[in-house]
Amino acid sequence: MNHLRTLPALLALLLFLSTKAFALDTRTRIFDPAFASLKVSCQEDFWSDPVIRNGTDTHVVVSFDEFVDEVSHLRYRLLHCNADWQPSNLVEAEYLDGFNLAPIEDYAFSYNTFVHFVNYRIVLPNEQMQPLVSGNYLLQVFPEEEPERILLQARFSVSEEAVAVSGSVSGITDRGVNDRYQQLQLMVDRLGFPLLNPMTDLLVTVEQNNDPTTLRSLTVPLRTEGQRMIYEHRNELIFDAGNEFRRFETVAVPLPCMRIDSSRYYSDRYTAFITPDEERTRNYFYDQTQQGRFLIREHNSTDSDLGADYVDTQFTLRIPEQIGASVMLQGELTQALPDDKKTMVYDPMAAAYTLTLPLKQGSYNYRYALKAGKGLPSPAPIEGNHYETRNEYTVRVYYRAPGSRGDRLLSVSKICNF
Repeated sequence: MNHLRTLPALLALLLFLSTKAFALDTRTRIFDPAFASLKVSCQEDFWSDPVIRNGTDTHVVVSFDEFVDEVSHLRYRLLHCNADWQPSNLVEAEYLDGFNLAPIEDYAFSYNTFVHFVNYRIVLPNEQMQPLVSGNYLLQVFPEEEPERILLQARFSVSEEAVAVSGSVSGITDRGVNDRYQQLQLMVDRLGFPLLNPMTDLLVTVEQNNDPTTLRSLTVPLRTEGQRMIYEHRNELIFDAGNEFRRFETVAVPLPCMRIDSSRYYSDRYTAFITPDEERTRNYFYDQTQQGRFLIREHNSTDSDLGADYVDTQFTLRIPEQIGASVMLQGELTQALPDDKKTMVYDPMAAAYTLTLPLKQGSYNYRYALKAGKGLPSPAPIEGNHYETRNEYTVRVYYRAPGSRGDRLLSVSKICNF
């Protein structure tokens, strides 16, 4: 009888996959407002990308909260994706060992919090699911009885670690010296990996500070030197340098915390007011940040995932009203939110933009960006660009063998200028 009960779910999944002719939104996203604090991370290292590395004991953790008093019956599935994060043409049996429909059984209830929630965790690989091939993966969470209704989704990768990547970041660029840009130089060492044509067989992508809007792609190296392919002096390797992320902490609210002006208890929870911000295009502000990440933490809790409370956190940016453009909040704290939830509102009485978000207690990084029309948000008009800024660059190397139906991920590396 069990196989009959799962038949509707399988039919719904097949129907969903049949829509692959259309571009899917595969960004790490929360689609249901009952969920929050979606985080995708490497279990072994906070600073590492969410990557399962072949030949190592690494795991990816997907964690999130649901604002309920009783646990929901949730399930998840995995989609294999190509380098562009669109679903590949591999069938499930080719990329997954296990049944691609698993219940979320690792959950726990919050304690000593004003806001009640259930915290869920998925650790991959696990006994139910083991990815068989390298590449990009999309994890989708849905209600047990409604497999077509995606509540949230998260990106992670599986890397073969078959090639080695090294490189450098410099303020000396093809567009200027020690000004507003940073330029990368990359070297990919094949380590004996067989390629028919080293000049065209690999696809290399670069992303700054885990921000998908900064993604660049390179299909041809400048030159080869034996087993090594050199990528340099390319426009795709020149990035706006930006400024250091701003940061604050709510680890001890209502007690004093970093850059929290004040906190007050309203109705059913605390509200924390961050020290108002100003634009800072003229000067570089050095700081040791988390490169845009957030870390859940409550100073008295033995398990912050369950003991950290939700605090309505108010951001204030004192700049003139930007006619014809929107001011948006950027960083991992808003990456999974739809645009309308991270767009600030101008208050003419305060002569400032404001935004209030329910955020779990912790340490947060953020910055502001300006979005005009249908263009991508740009931090430059508010944060400025300074070559000294500490940035992380994630480099991925993809390969598709002739006749294959999916991209392999040969390496994921981090290049930093600090």
